Amino acid sequence: MTDISLLWLRQDLRLHDQPALVAATQAGAVIPVYILDDDAAGEWAIGGAQRWWLHHSLAALGDALDAKHSRLILRRGDSVTILRDLMQETGAARIHALRHYEPWWRKAEAALGDAITLYDGNHLARIEDITTGSGAPFRIFSSFWKALQTQLPPDAPVAAPRTCPAPDHWPKSDSLADWALLPSKPDWSGGFADWKPSETEALAKAKRFAKQADDYERQRNLPAADGTSRLSPHLHHGEISPRQVIHALGDHADDGFVREIAWRDFTSGVLLALPDYGTVNGRAKFDALPWRDDAAAKRDLKAWQRGQTGYPIVDAGMRQLWQSGWMHNRVRMITASFLVKHLLIDWRAGERWFWDCLVDADYGNNSVNWQWIAGTGVDANMFSRIMAPLGQSEKFDAGDYIRRWVPELADVPDDAIHDPDEHGVRPESYPAKIIGHREARERALAAQKAMK
Repeated sequence: MTDISLLWLRQDLRLHDQPALVAATQAGAVIPVYILDDDAAGEWAIGGAQRWWLHHSLAALGDALDAKHSRLILRRGDSVTILRDLMQETGAARIHALRHYEPWWRKAEAALGDAITLYDGNHLARIEDITTGSGAPFRIFSSFWKALQTQLPPDAPVAAPRTCPAPDHWPKSDSLADWALLPSKPDWSGGFADWKPSETEALAKAKRFAKQADDYERQRNLPAADGTSRLSPHLHHGEISPRQVIHALGDHADDGFVREIAWRDFTSGVLLALPDYGTVNGRAKFDALPWRDDAAAKRDLKAWQRGQTGYPIVDAGMRQLWQSGWMHNRVRMITASFLVKHLLIDWRAGERWFWDCLVDADYGNNSVNWQWIAGTGVDANMFSRIMAPLGQSEKFDAGDYIRRWVPELADVPDDAIHDPDEHGVRPESYPAKIIGHREARERALAAQKAMK
């Protein structure tokens, strides 16, 4: 009987550029396994939007494996226990998997000990190789980027195996439908229809983006323009690897776009050094910041979540998030800054909302981005730098973006769309500003002063 290996899949739901799969097929028969392990992640179990994506991505991967006369085994529960049980049940000699950096996955990998062989494949370069002179992970992106550039461009992607040898006997699998990953009562995913979770779509989208990538630096900050790749959820779920993206772009992969991909790698390095970064301030002095947490703050948080702040660019972003599971990156910064600085609400409340609502919610990226905006992180914007959302909206020509996501303002003219209140044309159906910009700025700076 040929040797049997388990292929443990997590945020790497692809067959191309999948070094763990290649190694497993070279060793003999392969049993691909995906385990829905909410307990290991604990409070960071994937949110509703990610679950919607995961359902469709697993279905697509299952079809791709079927085409290679293989299949995807689904199990639910503790990953370590299930993998050990599967090894005993199937006679598998080894587990092959791509390395992950979320603290719960690192703990599981360590618990499996010599039974697991880990490979690199979800980053532009091995994170442990991009370090300071003392061998520690970088905590400042500019330094990380400088070091990473010495290892770019990345190696060519690994081709998918032509065949995936099957075992003589397959273990039982859960039914994907029984996991109930899709929303039903109510089904809030109607606006997700534009997304097509799958490896095939990820590769096609990368090729389409290559045709417009030359305009990326000019259009990336314009919410109304279709100037970004929209590859983030495909990258997060591992339907495409970073090096596949870079090689798909070829000569069109300019530094501006590669830096965005590199930021994802940087956040994995931050997790390596600070695994609790999703809950703990990177700068301990911010533990003393007097965040608002009273009944009024809770009302303000709900208004922010619902896109009812009276700031059109903020409300457009929050509604885009809720309806589509995604938000333009420039608007993510504006909405996050508004929550933290204008409303003086703890960044962790916003991080949690994004975690549940984003199809691309990534533990490293989400936590590092929020701490950067809040000024609490090891590499962060200064707290005293407070984005002016009305000015940002005008600067980045967000009029059509606002009209799309805030239909109450569809008839507001261009010269008033960014601030209809100020121009006296705010419709009755649209709320007044929840707080004035000057008042919010003064309150935030006073809170910062009180912290010292």
